[in-house]
Amino acid sequence: MAKETILVVDDEADIRELIEFNLDREGYQVMTAATGEEALSMTQHHKPDLIILDLMLPGIDGLEVCRALSSYEIPILMVTAKSEDSDIILGLEMGADDYITKPFSPRILIARIRAVLRRNRKNSDLSIELKKITLHGIIIDPARHHVSSEGKSLDLSVTEFGILEFLMRNPGWVFSRGQIIESVKGNDYPVTERSVDVQILALRKKLKDKGSIIETVRGIGYRLIEEV
Repeated sequence: MAKETILVVDDEADIRELIEFNLDREGYQVMTAATGEEALSMTQHHKPDLIILDLMLPGIDGLEVCRALSSYEIPILMVTAKSEDSDIILGLEMGADDYITKPFSPRILIARIRAVLRRNRKNSDLSIELKKITLHGIIIDPARHHVSSEGKSLDLSVTEFGILEFLMRNPGWVFSRGQIIESVKGNDYPVTERSVDVQILALRKKLKDKGSIIETVRGIGYRLIEEV
């Protein structure tokens, strides 16, 4: 499995080569740029997973690059010889996710890169989890814990909400009662499979004419019909 692509931006060739060597050894895909202008152009054409950015660059400096890339939602790790708090704070306010000062240990740099990428993956996963789901005229808003059908709010219990959200995230897939319990309540939750039938029945009633979108698959469990 290919690892993330990292863009290294530094006007010093020796620093670029040092960072590239260590990243390559860790299995990352590496691109390099010597100027801010080059970094912006490369980012537009080949969006990297992370940017290692020197603040002291000729032409467009690192802070301007941070500002220009703020809408790309790419994590940025600043590498700078500056150690003044004001420079670090300004860089973070411009959109950088972390910083490391020169001279630095390659091992510390790799650790910082892993930490930034890990945080970014978690944030991406959370963003997906909180994204609204729309299907069959039903809208689920996980962030607000709100469900509406044809514009009318539905009053669902926590368990009913969890079941509907799970099924709507996986339309067309058949799930056993045990899988539905696990998805909503987690492993080893003391709920009988019969209770899932009761919850499904209550959910169908609240969905009214749309209750039929939750289909019983005899001998297996339930599925939510795919939208045609």
